[in-house]
Amino acid sequence: MANIKQQKKRILRSEKQRESNIRYRSTIKTLFKGLESADADDEAAVRARDLEKLIDKAAAKGAIHANNAARKKSRVARILAARQATA
Repeated sequence: MANIKQQKKRILRSEKQRESNIRYRSTIKTLFKGLESADADDEAAVRARDLEKLIDKAAAKGAIHANNAARKKSRVARILAARQATA
């Protein structure tokens, strides 16, 4: 543990940031599972919109890298396209 007050504060801040990043990543994974298991196409479209919004927020906050966000958004589009092709 650090002895300097500024370092102690920095450790606490970085721990909060780490928890926030984990929360974003975990929620994105959960929403992907929900998107894949959605029953109706309109329900899937709503879930996809929410997921893309969360991915953009996570990238803006720095929780995930911009290229990672782009890859995830592309995956959302592929899932929607596959659903519409089978329907």
